[in-house]
Formats: sequence, C-alpha cells, structure tokens
Amino acid sequence: MTETSITTTPTPASQNIRWTGWAIAIGSTVAFSFATPLARAAILLGITPSALLAIRLTLTTFLLFGTILFGDAARLRIDRRGLGLCILAGAANGVGMLAYFSSLTRISSSIASVIFSLSPLALLALLALRGEKFTARNTARLALGLGGVYLLIGPGGNVDFTGALLALAAVFTVPFQIVIMQWFLGDYDARTVTLYMVGTMMAITVGAWLVEGAVWHDPGWQGWALVITLAVVSTYLARLMLFLSVRKIGGGQTGLLAPLETLFTVVWSILFLRERLMPVQWIGSSLIVLSAALAVERLWQVRWRK
Repeated sequence: MTETSITTTPTPASQNIRWTGWAIAIGSTVAFSFATPLARAAILLGITPSALLAIRLTLTTFLLFGTILFGDAARLRIDRRGLGLCILAGAANGVGMLAYFSSLTRISSSIASVIFSLSPLALLALLALRGEKFTARNTARLALGLGGVYLLIGPGGNVDFTGALLALAAVFTVPFQIVIMQWFLGDYDARTVTLYMVGTMMAITVGAWLVEGAVWHDPGWQGWALVITLAVVSTYLARLMLFLSVRKIGGGQTGLLAPLETLFTVVWSILFLRERLMPVQWIGSSLIVLSAALAVERLWQVRWRK
C-alpha cells in the first residue's frame, strides 16, 4: 500500500505566505521548547504543578484579554459554535497539561519531552478517524515509537513508571487541539480563539489547584521569573504563533517541527538543568524521535479535510 501526495504549483504570493508561516511556526517551536525545562526548574523550587499552571495561565489570559481589549475590542466576540469548540479544545489541553506538569515531579524534563514527542503519531491516529488510512508504514512508525519508549523508561534508567504514564497521557492533547483548530476554527481570529482556549485551560488548572487545597510556597524571585517567562514566552507568544502558523501552512506542516522542539528541549535540559541520559536511553530517545520524524513526514502528505 503506497502513500501519495497531491502537488500544486505555488505562486510567488503563496510562497511568501508559506515562508512567513514557517518562520512563525519555528518561532512557536522555540518558544514552546523552553516550557518543559522552565517548568521543571520551577517545580524543583517548590511550586506545585497545579499552582504553577494556574499562575502561568492566569497571567497569559490577562495578557491576551488586554491585547484584544486595547487593540480591537470587537474581537472579543465569538459565536456560540466557536466558543464551544474553544472550550472543548481548551479543556482537553488543560487536563493534558496538568498530567504533563505532574510528570515533571517524577521524571526529568528531557525524558518527559521525548515521550511527548510521540504526539505526531497520535495526530495520525486522530486523522484516521476522519478517513486517513492507517498504513503498514504507520504501524512501523508506531512500533519504533513504542520500542523507543520501552528502552527509555524500561531497562535504560529506572524511570518512574507513573511519571512516564502521566507524560504519555498528555501525548493526545496537543494533536486533539490541532485537529480542532485545523478542521473547525480556521476561519476565526487567532487572538480570539487563543483567548478562549487559554481561558478554559486557566479555569481547569485553577479548579485543580483549589481542589488540592490551594497549596502555595513562595519560590522567591527566581521562581517568579520562571513563571513569568513561562506565561509570556512559552504560552502567550507561543500559542499566538502556533495558531497563526496553522492558519498559514496547516496543522500537518506545523506538526513537522515536533522533533525539533524535542531536540531544543533536551538541549536546554542538559545545559541548564544538568540532566543526563544513559546510553540505552539515548538509543530509545533516538528511536522515538525517528518515529516522530517519520510520522510528521507522512503528515506533510496528508490532505486535511474539514
């Protein structure tokens, strides 16, 4: 069974749009790559995952609201259908972020990010629900990824199994958000959609923090610097750029950069958190990244359908 692609002859104008889209997508990738090591560092300073997310997303929500209010208040309006879809995507992503940040209390940021890089495979699985064929090659990609996970968390380094499961639980949230954005929210303004999605994520994480007893430990100026950077760079700017890149070049093409984000995250974790992987874990990580690269290569060819 072969995998085919549809080619078209791009015009100069469309080429400029695509280059702009790729530049925005790369900027979003770099901004997102800081999130995991920054969050791990903040958690090591004593901030609980739910408190960290609640503060991060509250700050981001106010930033987005202020941007729209003082820029073009009319963009605060959204129809009922769009709001419902934003809430659906935001709720799923909020739960996924809680699971992922909780994993950082048990496993290193480099291992968590490598596990999370399986998300392109999850995206292919979601596309299969809309008619995209799950081919033998996709099965091989999945086998590579699962084999890599085994080497990463099994014989390779006594990785906390619960932490790994929490990171795996988050693997499906970003693909779910991307397909909703691609299929149903492409005609809505990027700032409006991002505001209501992040606002929903804020509500989910604040609720979780309150249920846990609203535990708080002042992390000092270093912790606050980490939280603010997470909010401004890795959430506010990163999410705006993500939505814009999906609109310009599509969700499949944006997903091509997932292995690059993983690479950046591992580099930041090694440089700033002094994390290390055992040789067999490097092999497992390489298999996972290879699996992700093969998955996003297929996503490049997929015809996305609304």
